[in-house]
Amino acid sequence: MSADAIRAYHDLLAADPALAADSQAALDKGQETRELVYARRAVCGVLRPRFLSPGQYRCLHDRVKALLPAFQLAHDRALADLGFRRQFRLAEWEEELLAIDPGFRDPSPTSRFDAFFGSEQDLRFTEFNTEAPAGAGYSDSLARLFHGVPVFQEFGRQYQVWAVLARPGVLHALMDAYKQWRGNTSDPPRVAILDWRDSPTFAEFVLFYDFFKVMGIEARIVDPRDVEYRSGKLLAGDYVINLVYNRVPTCELIARGGREHPVVLAASHRAACVVNSFRSRLLGKRASVAVLSDERNAALFTPDQLQMIAAHIPWTRVVEDRRTMFEGAEIDLVPFVLANKERLVLRPNDGRGAEGMVPGWSVDSGTWEAAVRVALTEPFVVQEKVGLPAEPFPVFEGGALQIRDQFVDTSPFVAFGSFMHGCLTRIAPDAPVNVATGGSVVPTFVVEAR
Repeated sequence: MSADAIRAYHDLLAADPALAADSQAALDKGQETRELVYARRAVCGVLRPRFLSPGQYRCLHDRVKALLPAFQLAHDRALADLGFRRQFRLAEWEEELLAIDPGFRDPSPTSRFDAFFGSEQDLRFTEFNTEAPAGAGYSDSLARLFHGVPVFQEFGRQYQVWAVLARPGVLHALMDAYKQWRGNTSDPPRVAILDWRDSPTFAEFVLFYDFFKVMGIEARIVDPRDVEYRSGKLLAGDYVINLVYNRVPTCELIARGGREHPVVLAASHRAACVVNSFRSRLLGKRASVAVLSDERNAALFTPDQLQMIAAHIPWTRVVEDRRTMFEGAEIDLVPFVLANKERLVLRPNDGRGAEGMVPGWSVDSGTWEAAVRVALTEPFVVQEKVGLPAEPFPVFEGGALQIRDQFVDTSPFVAFGSFMHGCLTRIAPDAPVNVATGGSVVPTFVVEAR
């Protein structure tokens, strides 16, 4: 179904050069007007959204819902059992922050998976972004923008389209966490959208600020360097903050502000509701995927959960000197990793996007061996290679339409740790698929022929 929709969309562009030119002009103007930029460049560089068939959407929704209880079991067991928790490779300061009770049930009221569709039902989840998932503002704003693009309007004569929106779910999760934290009082939320003012995603904070304002919620964009904790209150100037929409990875907050940062103190003393909580670090570790994949932990999960893990979580292990299982056979992990670089990737336990990642198939043996030595001294995971799907996307350059293949990832947002509430799609001409290295965000639509 989605392949038919893609062809129909591209045929419209190819048949009418003026339509293609007008559509590109509308997309450019819309991004400029809405300031849809990442590090000063337009966030979307192609002329077509991502199309999911109804079957793909159902598969994505159902697999997310099925896998989330397994991650929650791993989280709960880790909080209660220090021995089990060691598998996540937390630093000392991270262990200390786990003791902070956030005042709401879910450690990550809003989160996001990174996943890849191999086919309509072949879906692989490579990591779980539970700390500060980005992209919802960009994706939703682009969806609204595309509704005004001429070729998309023409396409709507042949296909029904539904945008897969994420911001409403983020807002719902924030407000629910705040109500749990607030208890029986009636204080309205006063939100701080928290991140560095020089962040390349600053434009997205503005999109959320505008969204909160439309929804009647008081909010400000606040740099972590501009807050203080005084007299039992978290303050940015004279603005009293009681709900932090935290977009700063905790490792950055601690590295630049220390363990006594005002946001940490406010969370510790229940002076502000901080979403996501500092406990979100646990599942945000890439080792969390290894915990689910590792045969040592099989007894923690139900048979149905184990089946889902085997089908949708790629083989992943923390890099260490041990024996383990691979495809039903026992292996010595380190020699196996050294000998199988073409099918493996090393990924730091912490990190944004592709930072620090070493795909074995893209480096020589000496570089791979050096990377494995580093992975034995710093927390790293090794993960089985996941095939990157590619789709054709139209680009209008120099007055001419071109169709170029792009690698595509699928990143469903999660609300309350229990269900999918939106989807981010990123595309790039080269692997890895990452906006920071030149990729694009495109809005996600479910399509069905009329």
